[in-house]
Amino acid sequence: MDFVRSRGLTGAKEGCAEGECGACAVLLVREVAGRTTLLAANSCLIPLPMVADAEVYTVEGLADTERLAEVQQAMVDLGGSQCGYCTPGFIVSMFAGHASRQGADSLGGNLCRCTGYRPIREAMESLRPISSGYLFERLAKPAPQIATLSYENDSGRFSRPDSLASCLALAAADPEACFVAGNTDLGVMTNIRLQRFRHLISVEGVPELREFHEDDASVEIGAALTLTEIEALWTSAPPVFEEWLELFGSVLIRNRATLGGNLVTASPIGDSAPLLLALGAEVRLSRVDGERVVPLVEFFQDYRQTALEPGELLRSIRIPKPLPAQIRFYKVAKRRMDDISTVAACFSMGSQVRLAFGGVAAIPLRVPAAEQILEESMDWDNAMVAIGRSLSPLSDHRGSAAYRSAVAQSLLDKFRTELAA
Repeated sequence: MDFVRSRGLTGAKEGCAEGECGACAVLLVREVAGRTTLLAANSCLIPLPMVADAEVYTVEGLADTERLAEVQQAMVDLGGSQCGYCTPGFIVSMFAGHASRQGADSLGGNLCRCTGYRPIREAMESLRPISSGYLFERLAKPAPQIATLSYENDSGRFSRPDSLASCLALAAADPEACFVAGNTDLGVMTNIRLQRFRHLISVEGVPELREFHEDDASVEIGAALTLTEIEALWTSAPPVFEEWLELFGSVLIRNRATLGGNLVTASPIGDSAPLLLALGAEVRLSRVDGERVVPLVEFFQDYRQTALEPGELLRSIRIPKPLPAQIRFYKVAKRRMDDISTVAACFSMGSQVRLAFGGVAAIPLRVPAAEQILEESMDWDNAMVAIGRSLSPLSDHRGSAAYRSAVAQSLLDKFRTELAA
């Protein structure tokens, strides 16, 4: 964001510096599931070296003539802009959503503080299918390929290797190096907490981390695949995955965030852990001298700590089949979408019962005592009591410990009600 603004492209603006408001949105031309795609992303969370070989379009480049682009004209005609601060970001998200036919859902990561959302939504819904323009024509051509990169200045070092072997060799040679994927979490640490990383090793160019495989035995998801890419690749995903995905941040975040990155941050309120724990997932960890597989339930060790050893990397996430016959994901937050969980839960019933939670302890976890009760007797009331006894939530501004405990139990009751419906 600082770079494009320094070049006079001041449509991208800093609002929150943590990917919440969308005022800094830009377009990236990327390949998603074999197709050239326009993706909107928060430029405040993208380190400049990550776009060294990419195509970036700001709001200033959306019109290819002296006339406004269609999305810009729609905002004018329908009164979608007042102070104008957030408008360029909305326009960028609208343009990407228009090109991909996402509709108004593409605007979930953009905040407006004065106009109100109705005219903005009406502007989005008024658009005809895109059929012309130089950016539309750009989609018919291959997207730029991510290449190896090494960069160093007084602030630190940035490396983007192009193989798993070279990635792990870099990490082994520099134990203080930090892996980075979408930078949606590290970017917040940099911008808000002013934390600095002496050496970042980007994994977005490592093909072994971007593989997707599905067969009769399992689904294996490369740790560096973005959530948007996973959605496009996992065409047989169960309905719970789609329901979970739309609650995971915004489109702007999902276009950059990776499943592996969300797990490695080991946040107790990360949304991916409860879902994957309920699916019985395991993680494949790689280092220079070999690999090992760890059940996800054993991966989280303590607050923000995982089973990863120095120089070790999360390579993929494996979900065994058959998938559970019954599974539900629940997220309790101040807002339904684009918000941090107060409590997240995912419950599944199949060959075994799995009850997984986030936001109720220092780590995401399952509750074996309650699982055993349901497997042996289907005594839901005693299972809820066991949940209350097993969890140790903290109190913070999102909710007290007592509230979190009560919510965790009530979510299991909700699961029971839905199964009986």
